[in-house]
Amino acid sequence: MQKSVRYNEGHALYLAFLARKEGTKRGFLSKKATEASRWHEKWFALYQNVLFYFEGEQSCRPAGMYLLEGCSCERALAPPRAGAGPGGARDALDKQYYFTVLFGHEGQKPLELRCEEEQDGKEWMEAIHQASYADILIEREVLMQKYIHLVQIVETEKIAANQLRHQLEDQDTEIERLKSEIIALNKTKERMRPYQSNQEDEDPDIKKIKKVQSFMRGWLCRRKWKTIVQDYICSPHAESMRKRNQIVFTMVEAESEYVHQLYILVNGFLRPLRMAASSKKPPISHDDVSSIFLNSETIMFLHEIFHQGLKARIANWPTLILADLFDILLPMLNIYQEFVRNHQYSLQVLANCKQNRDFDKLLKQYEANPACEGRMLETFLTYPMFQIPRYIITLHELLAHTPHEHVERKSLEFAKSKLEELSRVMHDEVSDTENIRKNLAIERMIVEGCDILLDTSQTFIRQGSLIQVPSVERGKLSKVRLGSLSLKKEGERQCFLFTKHFLICTRSSGGKLHLLKTGGVLSLIECTLVEEPDTSDDDSKGSGQVFGHLDFKIVVEPPDAAPFTVVLLAPSRQEKAAWTSDISQCVDNIRCNGLMTIVFEENSKVSVPHMIKSDARLHKDDTDICFSKTLNSCKVPQIRYASVERLLERLTDLRFLSIDFLNTFLHTYRIFTTAAVVLGKLSDIYKRPFTSIPVRSLELFFATSQNSRGEHLVDGKSPRLCRKFSSPPPLAVSRTSSPVRARKLSLTSPLNSRIGALDLTASSASSSPTTTHSPAASPPPHTAAVLESAPVDRAGVESSPVADATELSPCRSPSTPRHLRYRQPGGQTADNSHCSVSPASAFAIATAAAGHGSPPGFNNTERTCDKEFIIRRTATNRVLNVLRHWVSKHAQDFELNNELKMNVLNLLEEVLRDPDLLPQERKATANILRALSQDDQDDIHLKLEDIIQLMDCAKAECFETLSAMELAEQITLLDHIVFRSIPYEEFLGQGWMKLDKNERTPYIMKTSQHFNDMSNLVASQIMNYADVSSRANAIEKWVAVADICRCLHNYNGVLEITSALNRSAIYRLKKTWAKVSKQTKALMDKLQKTISSEGRFKNLRETLKNCNPPAVPYLGMYLTDLAFIEEGTPNFTEEGLVNFSKMRMISHIIREIRQFQQTSYRIDHQPKVTQYLLDKALIIDEDTLYELSLKIEPRLPA
Repeated sequence: MQKSVRYNEGHALYLAFLARKEGTKRGFLSKKATEASRWHEKWFALYQNVLFYFEGEQSCRPAGMYLLEGCSCERALAPPRAGAGPGGARDALDKQYYFTVLFGHEGQKPLELRCEEEQDGKEWMEAIHQASYADILIEREVLMQKYIHLVQIVETEKIAANQLRHQLEDQDTEIERLKSEIIALNKTKERMRPYQSNQEDEDPDIKKIKKVQSFMRGWLCRRKWKTIVQDYICSPHAESMRKRNQIVFTMVEAESEYVHQLYILVNGFLRPLRMAASSKKPPISHDDVSSIFLNSETIMFLHEIFHQGLKARIANWPTLILADLFDILLPMLNIYQEFVRNHQYSLQVLANCKQNRDFDKLLKQYEANPACEGRMLETFLTYPMFQIPRYIITLHELLAHTPHEHVERKSLEFAKSKLEELSRVMHDEVSDTENIRKNLAIERMIVEGCDILLDTSQTFIRQGSLIQVPSVERGKLSKVRLGSLSLKKEGERQCFLFTKHFLICTRSSGGKLHLLKTGGVLSLIECTLVEEPDTSDDDSKGSGQVFGHLDFKIVVEPPDAAPFTVVLLAPSRQEKAAWTSDISQCVDNIRCNGLMTIVFEENSKVSVPHMIKSDARLHKDDTDICFSKTLNSCKVPQIRYASVERLLERLTDLRFLSIDFLNTFLHTYRIFTTAAVVLGKLSDIYKRPFTSIPVRSLELFFATSQNSRGEHLVDGKSPRLCRKFSSPPPLAVSRTSSPVRARKLSLTSPLNSRIGALDLTASSASSSPTTTHSPAASPPPHTAAVLESAPVDRAGVESSPVADATELSPCRSPSTPRHLRYRQPGGQTADNSHCSVSPASAFAIATAAAGHGSPPGFNNTERTCDKEFIIRRTATNRVLNVLRHWVSKHAQDFELNNELKMNVLNLLEEVLRDPDLLPQERKATANILRALSQDDQDDIHLKLEDIIQLMDCAKAECFETLSAMELAEQITLLDHIVFRSIPYEEFLGQGWMKLDKNERTPYIMKTSQHFNDMSNLVASQIMNYADVSSRANAIEKWVAVADICRCLHNYNGVLEITSALNRSAIYRLKKTWAKVSKQTKALMDKLQKTISSEGRFKNLRETLKNCNPPAVPYLGMYLTDLAFIEEGTPNFTEEGLVNFSKMRMISHIIREIRQFQQTSYRIDHQPKVTQYLLDKALIIDEDTLYELSLKIEPRLPA
């Protein structure tokens, strides 16, 4: 049976029964079997269009069935019998009748039948022909053609009828119009008849006069209309409309050009590369194509639709309505977010694919297309990055020339706001998540994990290697030498500083980090930094001599454990200054932030304190500032855009100073202002704090409360919230020689049952009478500051002189209140201890006083003097803090600008002459002066110029006599010398891509030239050998050098060598590479994977995170990041505000670069090796190298 027919067996048996009984034709026929030339006689029965055959006439069950619908039946020739002559064949043909049934189904074999008689065969053929319904099908086809023809005639008639109907309607309209014109003409003719009759009787002179009058009236009318038109043409409205139309025409042209660019990108690159990826030997994979051209095709289709809409609007000129087009476009522009996120990665994937020679050749072929006009694929991939800002600028210009009553002004404003919001989201996704990614990367590196890094308020500050010195009881340093190998190896720690915590880790051989079991996570709120040992401390004095004053202490006082001290050693004084400056600033930020916060909780989510909420200038957008949703380390909204004045105001706001803001400002200030302006602002803050400080900041300092809800402490200690308050430099300084311990400020919570109140009393010999005072109207914050006084030695107290009354005279500069004491619950007062109030303590007291009434013991004059003193001391502390960061971290600013250096020296000397300067302020000022006045610390390091001068004195060496270790060490030394010589200001403004790059960024260009020279030296040295074995040995030696560079963390050197080995002149030497060992090839593959540009140098970035400095990264990786930031966002907004979000991203990259610049290698200079490495006479140019390569191994014939 036919396989293509589904049938029910019972139904088939029933039809077979009917065929036997009532069949149209029945009888015996011979059926040809599938095997050759065999015929079987069967009994056939035809019923309607189904042919059944049985084994015999008496069989009830059919052996098979055929569906004859659509088949054809033909007479067939009788086949000749084997072994029979021509006569036998003719007899067989005469006796039997052959015919064939052909089926319309594909794959179904024809049915060959024969019968004994010709008449019987013809009857069977006729019956099968009728059963096939062929005539009915033909008739149906004919009828269908007639039907289609009739339908077409009907449609044509309908169209003709409609056209006739429209013509009749138009004729009726024309008839009506003509009738109305005839009626109007008749009426005019009737009115003109009297005039014409009179005119015929008028004098000819009168006719001439009237004609002249008519001419004058027409001339005056035309002149009036001309004046009206000219006045409108010159009007502001017409000028605005002309400019608006011009903007629209320009927009259409720009959109047309953009669509053309996208068309080239998709049809000239994307689709051909997709086809290439599907070939047998694909030069690129489909995943790489998708990564490079993510959303490109969708963006093209979207803008083709938008462009068609714009052209349709132009067709309706001068009516230009565009807002509805933007309403359609806006919901679909989110695809740009994915494109922006992927853009940097797409460029990295493209750069990686270009290393494949087949792909590079194919890409150059596509770029040679005349439609590209010499532009590369990278250029076309960059075009969509600027489209959203271009739309924003166009809408801004349109709105500037669109009247307020215009029908689409509101729609255009809405579209502009949505586009700006999308642009900000795209910008924030690039910038604001960088810190979170950094924290998560560090958290993944730590084997035990670190929950504090999952807090979004943690901001990464710096990382590096420090040596932890083992200590014995009471924090005394063990007498071990810095040069001890065991101290360096066992005490080396990888340290990470965040805004709220300090992590100390050890690094395993596999690169993983392990937190110290004790003191691995230090909460900075519990820490006190001791930078320089006190001269009175013998142990500290000894340690300073032992460690060369490179050590500093962190005293940790956890609330639920015994205090302990962590002693750390920095590699250099510069490193120590940078670490201590950042740690002290983070400690101050947390303490001041804790005083402002209602209740301080260490790992809480960021919330805006009451003090910040009360000042709208700190969180609400204005014409000169715009804030981000992200909060900084001081729980203040980060600045997105701001004027220079507002940035300087934030720098000098005495309520807080965010470490991330300070670092960003000092790294990038030269983009939007000058060093003289910054120093002038600091000088004004010091000299005139009351006029230079924002009014709101002063109001919060002088705020008081009408009621004090706090109760007095019994023992002066808070059970949990007691925190040491320190400020750089150390605050445990007293004017007396008594061993008074450092005072504390307790941040007490209103939830505690007992809250201490602060009592300030003067120790003047002649006390002023106490007067009443009126409290300020500002609401009291819920934070109380409690000053704790440790037990004081009786002898020290007795020997303390009483302060002179003249020091408290209000006519002089305000001085410090001499006695700070607790007021006990019973009204008793503790013994007074003479002590100077530190700037940070004074600030804390002032902040705490905002929540309480005026302390007893002060009259109005004394209280005013005290607060003025607080403002002056806090302003001085702020100026010294900023200058300290500036001098310690950005010494190059003062080396290159002698005038700035002299101005800072004059300001510091003026600070030292202040008679009210506190001891710790005097010490901090002296330290800054010392750091600024001493010779450049970099002079102790070797410079490339010194090495070049020493080349003449050294004996020449050759490549064969130098070991791989010597080469790797000296390459690393040279690379780091060149890398650390780059001043950070060269990373600003993308100067390395400008025409005058050699003048703007000489050190970056020197680094690039050094990279090329080293790479050329490697290639030239290999090509100098004539025999294959020597070249293979040279390759193996250079690969070994690259591997040693990797162990030395010199990834720039690894890339120098691998790029030389991948040059076409070296790579094509198949015979040479065949001699290279498998181990060397495997090692080279490992090195190339490490420094691969795939995924924005993903592997290299991960390796740099897992290595301990010193290290030499690949500079091109950071230059690519900076170029992406510079090209994607402008420095200033249209309103002239500084794009501070961009400054933050730039500062983040510069800080990472400077971390590697600051830690030097301890490698001895070997002149004999550097003379070889820097000898440019050994270098062969690229063309000569390739010619030499072809000479060594000629091309094989095609």
